[in-house]
Amino acid sequence: MTPTAYSVHPTPIGEALVVVSDEGLVALHILDTPAGDHLAALTIELGAVPEHDPAATAAVTAALEGYFAGIRRSFDLAIDWRLVHGFTRTTLQTVCEIPYGETTSYGDVAVAAGHPRAHRAVGSACARTPISIVIPAHRVVRADGSIGEYGGHPHAKRLLLDLEARAVAGDAAEGAVAGDAAEGAVAGDAGERAAADAAPSAAAGDGPRKAAGV
Repeated sequence: MTPTAYSVHPTPIGEALVVVSDEGLVALHILDTPAGDHLAALTIELGAVPEHDPAATAAVTAALEGYFAGIRRSFDLAIDWRLVHGFTRTTLQTVCEIPYGETTSYGDVAVAAGHPRAHRAVGSACARTPISIVIPAHRVVRADGSIGEYGGHPHAKRLLLDLEARAVAGDAAEGAVAGDAAEGAVAGDAGERAAADAAPSAAAGDGPRKAAGV
């Protein structure tokens, strides 16, 4: 793999610029301007020009496809944290702990990150994340439950939250169906056992009988 490599991959919320290094995923940007603009900025930050190499980013793009298909619920991808430092890194590492399909507030993330009064700074850190989706900043919402701006892309944040909510709801529905089927099977087995237990008793009562008065 080259020191830094990139590819552009389509997703339901727009094209994603994926940048990786030997250490892991460096950046994942949902593009709202040409990829070249993002690459120029990243070149300055990285001190190197990423090379176009879709093979190097294949693990990340495959994981994205699984996520948007509702199959992947977590990312086991290595992350190269070189673009974030200090409080921002601490915040984003805390955000990585938010479970799939759940949300938490900026204030709660601040508490978990050890800076309980820094909810506004948490919002800024989430807005500046170099890695969308894999670092699930979309799961951080305002205290009143509203979703916030998500770096000026609230529609993308809503789509991601709705995607995860549907997947979790589907899991719950499948679990309920499986539970009903299991209960039905248990009830059926119990009924069969009861019928089998009753059969010998009925047979015993059917023995030879003498007519009255004989």
